Amino acid sequence: KRLDWESLSARIHPAESRITKLSEETPAIFIGFDAIAMADVDLTGKPFSARRQVLVSAYAGTGTCKISRVTTDAEAAADWFERFEGAGLDGVISKRIDGHYLPGKREMIKVKHARTGEAVVIGYRPHKSQPNAVGSVLLGLYRDGQLLPIGGIGAFTAAKREEYLQLLEPMRTADSVQGEPNRWATPEKTGEWVPVRPELVVEFDYDQMEGMRLRHTAKFKRWRPDREPSSCGYDQLEVPVNYDLDDVLQEGE
Repeated sequence: KRLDWESLSARIHPAESRITKLSEETPAIFIGFDAIAMADVDLTGKPFSARRQVLVSAYAGTGTCKISRVTTDAEAAADWFERFEGAGLDGVISKRIDGHYLPGKREMIKVKHARTGEAVVIGYRPHKSQPNAVGSVLLGLYRDGQLLPIGGIGAFTAAKREEYLQLLEPMRTADSVQGEPNRWATPEKTGEWVPVRPELVVEFDYDQMEGMRLRHTAKFKRWRPDREPSSCGYDQLEVPVNYDLDDVLQEGE
């Protein structure tokens, strides 16, 4: 058993009937790691250690409400960082034991995995507000001879967005194709993108895969003219060992 981000994302839906249906088909659990209030008592001025104890007292062992593990042992945290990814976790969070909760500020450090891969550019999405520019570059990897989409890269400077459009425009193979509908957008917005010939290879930074796709948007690293597109397969990616989510969570302290 592991966290399933794709199933969880599907639960976020504006239609109440759909929410009810999915809550029965794919039941979810709540995992708490901090508490900022209990009933009408404000806990933001309390240290994390005190807030944590309130959380444990209120929710530990209550079925669908679970509590994340905590430790002050750096070696244990490093071990969790490596092992627990197999249960679907992004990484570990570091918080001050005596730190207060600061609204609007990030009083914590999220330590995530940092990896590099190479993928084939399969298309792009035009920028919504910058004329003659790409909004994002879409990537693909080969599996059993088939080129499958894995996600994209979206953070570029304005100058690079225009430069990459000039690079990709001559390679387009169709005016546009439709992607999966965006459940938060109006029905006519369907994730339109422009396919290109699979000739360019890009090296990118990423943190984690979710199934066959990138969990988060990748970061451009460099072009790889020395790589053949056909050499970019899923086998290059690091796959964490599966780990049971129940072993990650704790019922009490």
